[in-house]
Amino acid sequence: MMRIKYRLFRPALSPRRTKIEVPGWAGVKEPRQDGSHEQAWHCLPFVEGAQYGIEILYPHEHELHVAQREGRFFFEQPSGAQDGEPPPFRPFGEGYYTYQLLLDLKVPEGVAVRAEPHPRYFLSEANDVPLAVPALLRTSWWPMINFVVFKAPPAGNTHVFRPGEPFMQFSVVPAEPSFTLEPMEAEEAAEREMQSRRIHASRDTLGKDTQWVSSTNTVFDGTYRRILGAARARDRASGNDTNEQP
Repeated sequence: MMRIKYRLFRPALSPRRTKIEVPGWAGVKEPRQDGSHEQAWHCLPFVEGAQYGIEILYPHEHELHVAQREGRFFFEQPSGAQDGEPPPFRPFGEGYYTYQLLLDLKVPEGVAVRAEPHPRYFLSEANDVPLAVPALLRTSWWPMINFVVFKAPPAGNTHVFRPGEPFMQFSVVPAEPSFTLEPMEAEEAAEREMQSRRIHASRDTLGKDTQWVSSTNTVFDGTYRRILGAARARDRASGNDTNEQP
């Protein structure tokens, strides 16, 4: 089990494993049944991907709006709160702005933290979720306080930072991208093709009691969930389950 340690200079930042919020940014509690509107939490690959990071909550007491008008940035608190020092935002070049993040994450040697947009960015119909620019930090030896860069909101839109709401996340990744890309050998490709055909042929059986049609006439079933469950059970039985704590 990897240990990630942190120092907080503003306790309300509250770093935590990214949570799926239902009802909330991940959708409403619509069951997987005919006529339901598809929700983000219905998609297991999205759910697993979203929970892979460390989400950071906006630590200030008042909501803050970021807009760009006629080439100028505006950082506004609609509540009119002007007491104390304003949140540490500033323009960064022409199309970006920064936030001074009072947080230190320490990770083991060989891994790094990667700044990313929070998963709710991809679900917002209002385009009001801040867009964190990806950046890799090797924090095992870099204890400095860092700033986070955000891309300016689209014309006519406003980024909203709300107290206690996640506004970005970090993922823990290998410090060096030590991999290569190469085409599969013919035998391996044939094996993968055969495997995919077997899964396709068995969908009517594996997904029969989980199949449903959404309000947009999209067909869903639980084939992926069933196979994932079987793979996890196999890994637990063999002692290779990476999700198990020692």
